[in-house]
Amino acid sequence: MLRSQPRRHGLRTTAIATVCLSALAFLSACSSDTGPRSAAGPGQPTVVIIGDSLSTGHGTSPADAWPNLVEKDPAFQQFHASIVNAAHDGSGYVSAGDNGSTFGSQVDTAVTEATRLVLFFGSENDMRTTPGETEAAAARAFASVKSRAPDADIVVVGPPSYTGTPEAERLNIRDQDRAAAAKAGADFVDPIDLGWIMNDAADLIGPDGDHPSAAGQQYLQSKMEALIEPRIRQGSPGNSPLAG
Repeated sequence: MLRSQPRRHGLRTTAIATVCLSALAFLSACSSDTGPRSAAGPGQPTVVIIGDSLSTGHGTSPADAWPNLVEKDPAFQQFHASIVNAAHDGSGYVSAGDNGSTFGSQVDTAVTEATRLVLFFGSENDMRTTPGETEAAAARAFASVKSRAPDADIVVVGPPSYTGTPEAERLNIRDQDRAAAAKAGADFVDPIDLGWIMNDAADLIGPDGDHPSAAGQQYLQSKMEALIEPRIRQGSPGNSPLAG
């Protein structure tokens, strides 16, 4: 009977092809990403990175940026977690970077109720702010995280220094970040006190003298993974001391 009805067979084939093409178009549309990526799926932890150009790949490429390197690392992938990198060049708790982004607005854009961990990194961009302004802005950003993701852990990594004699302004911003983190019950990690980058700045910092080289991004990857992975591994939320 099928042979006696070639037209109907052709219509059915066309209909099937149309459905398949529509499905492919839908999947293609779903895979395009023009904004911050959301959690990988129900029950899969999401890590949100809040930061400045040290976290965007500025001076190398977004593919070389340490958050992307962490997410692509098989050691991290075993946790079936996703990373949302909300960082923008020029941003700080107070400093408005690209597209007017601050650390607070990055929280508003990227943190959701399903977020498991929010990691703040920086920023020296706040070094020209008025006394106490950065601490107040940081406190608001941390409070916003708690409001949006009550079960999320917060890790605050202060601004690094590439020399053993950091400027007084840099130390002041570090101290304001630390004070706000302590009041919020968040963990504070001090790259200055821990000596991050200082002894290998020639290799870890690019030609502009400010942003990490490809080797520097890999260095930050290792440091940040040491902070992120214990949090993702934990079976229950709640802050606990972290090593640098």
